[in-house]
Amino acid sequence: MLDIGVIEDPAAAEASLDPIRTRILRELAQPGSATQLAAKVGLPRQKVNYHLKALERHGLVELVEERRRGNVTERILQATAASYLISPAALESVAPDPQRFADRFSAFWLLALAARMVREIGQLIAGAAAARQKLATFAIDGEITFRSAADRAAFAEELGIAVTRLVDKYHDGGADLPPGASGAGRKHRLVVALHPSLKVPAAQATPAAPEAPDRPAVGQ
Repeated sequence: MLDIGVIEDPAAAEASLDPIRTRILRELAQPGSATQLAAKVGLPRQKVNYHLKALERHGLVELVEERRRGNVTERILQATAASYLISPAALESVAPDPQRFADRFSAFWLLALAARMVREIGQLIAGAAAARQKLATFAIDGEITFRSAADRAAFAEELGIAVTRLVDKYHDGGADLPPGASGAGRKHRLVVALHPSLKVPAAQATPAAPEAPDRPAVGQ
């Protein structure tokens, strides 16, 4: 079972979004039969079997065991992943394209970059799994509180300078050669993102006055 299954097929995405099938996928984090699931989700076994066949057809659940009970063979299934993420590839014709525009201060550009990252990482994971190889990734996750909008702007500027300096230091021009050519390196995608943390619900925090924007909301 994968930690995260990335859904790229539109039909599979549609199947996964059905509330009953979402519940079944959650229950099948542990192997179970249609009879067991019927008791958990409160549906007839025949109805559960209908949903299981759809999920299995789209690769969202898989057979792990068959048990013989009298004259009946009981199929034990399990979800193919502990959780699922629908890739923008499922809506390829209308998926955001970060190459259409580039504005480091645009929330929409950040969203387009995130969508591209989901699509590309999903494909890389699938390729690495098929090749039985590890996928080399690195991520930093943290939070930072700025005293003022000016501090935030200064941080963004210094971060950009630092990243540019590191890129200049480690970028190998040979990576631009055709794949397989002598001296060709492995090209990697680099994305650095900074965005506000989710707001704590009002019941858990003291409301604060909204901060005035430090720049026009152009491209947002």
